[in-house]
Amino acid sequence: MSALILIVEDEEDMVAILEYNLQREGYQTRTALTGAKGLELAAEEPLPDLVLLDIMLPDISGTEICRRIREDARTRSIPIIMTTAKGEEIDRVVGFEVGADDYVVKPFSIRELLLRIRAILRRGRPEESAEDVMTFGRLKVDEQGHRTWVDDKELMLTAMEFRLLTTLLKRKGRVQTRDQLLDGVWGIQAEVTTRTVDTHVKRLRQKLGAAGAYIETIRGVGYRFQDKAVEESA
Repeated sequence: MSALILIVEDEEDMVAILEYNLQREGYQTRTALTGAKGLELAAEEPLPDLVLLDIMLPDISGTEICRRIREDARTRSIPIIMTTAKGEEIDRVVGFEVGADDYVVKPFSIRELLLRIRAILRRGRPEESAEDVMTFGRLKVDEQGHRTWVDDKELMLTAMEFRLLTTLLKRKGRVQTRDQLLDGVWGIQAEVTTRTVDTHVKRLRQKLGAAGAYIETIRGVGYRFQDKAVEESA
């Protein structure tokens, strides 16, 4: 079955354009013109495979909707791409901080948006050869089940945070530049700044808690996941 994409956007003309292009690419669509309706449809079965979320809505802000989707155990793993007329870097950072997986500034290229959607959906599918569960020190990751635990306590990671974690873990012991992570995690050479990587790594470390130290910063280069689980002294 083709992927189901929820469009939460208050401009009807934009909704029509997005629906037409997404359906032409073979996707199913749902649409909501308000934030309240978007939250309702995000939790409706079958759950959407991805949400296109406008940040400027008439009733509830896109950032608040994103936050609520991430707080719900049923919907927390749904990838979210924010669409907005705001282009300042601080707006992008705020979007990522509440759990967005990607951020597209209007006016945007429909082709680029479709590439980003395709990349996120493709990255969200586990490879058939992937191990069922990866363990590293206090960390346990079920790639196919999209679940993560630290000291047997399950964490709530966004789709992109999870992808970042598994990418670093699979490449443990090897330094990854920000450009390598942009290519390997986001999947396309798009207009995403290296600040995006730093923001996601910061959030991931915070969520990993005691296991956050496994991700090392290599100043002037990028990041490296420890080769061996070296725990910090209490």
